[in-house]
Amino acid sequence: MISPDAARNVVGIIGNVISFGLFLSPVPTFWRICKRKDVEEFRADPYLATLLNCMLWVFYGLPVVHPNSLLVVTINGVGLVVEGTYLVIFFLYSPNKKRLRMMAVLAVEAAFMVAVVLGVLLGAHTHEKRSMIVGILCVFFGSIMYFSPLTIMGKVIKTKSVEYMPFFLSLVCFLNGVCWTAYALIRFDIYVTIPNGLGALFGAVQLVLYACYYRTTPKKQPTKDVEMPSVVSGSGPGAAAGNVSVTVERHDASCRT
Repeated sequence: MISPDAARNVVGIIGNVISFGLFLSPVPTFWRICKRKDVEEFRADPYLATLLNCMLWVFYGLPVVHPNSLLVVTINGVGLVVEGTYLVIFFLYSPNKKRLRMMAVLAVEAAFMVAVVLGVLLGAHTHEKRSMIVGILCVFFGSIMYFSPLTIMGKVIKTKSVEYMPFFLSLVCFLNGVCWTAYALIRFDIYVTIPNGLGALFGAVQLVLYACYYRTTPKKQPTKDVEMPSVVSGSGPGAAAGNVSVTVERHDASCRT
């Protein structure tokens, strides 16, 4: 009989692998930026938001805040490195105006994290209180990031086409949410459950929409690259949102029914 802790560790390791793959999903976008030496119309906002989210979850998983959450720290620590790399690339190939804006946002995020860390460590003296404060912040920011796919889902319903919602990405987001929700339920952690439960729910809705509308998607013609928002509920949950460059098919409006 597998103990609950052992089962939780296995599920958490699987979640780390899936989340790592989702953190890497914007790689095609940055490969394109490096090749063209220009960020074009891509924005740094999703990566800045994910960076803050990962910092909060790393802090949440530390023993001084929420013991026995090593797997939360590992995947979100990896997320910090990955998102930091994306932002460095973005900074190198951005015009000065975008660079200044990035620096301003990063300064605000750094100041916010310093305030959170000092406030929690100096003002809360039990694991329960520290977990509650940081956990609420993680749930708040993580849940907000999960609303980003709603725009894509609305577009699918409006156009009756799944061209902007790749099946594989929707499936992996669903599995990621399910995995981390299971992780949180084995040793109940409401702060990990809420954002990842939302991730599983939205992922399931995307799969249902795909099943409903993939037959009415216009026939494929010459391709072009577009930027699609994606969300990753990192480890027990760092939610990671980013823009994924995917290839979709161009079609004439007259093809729609």
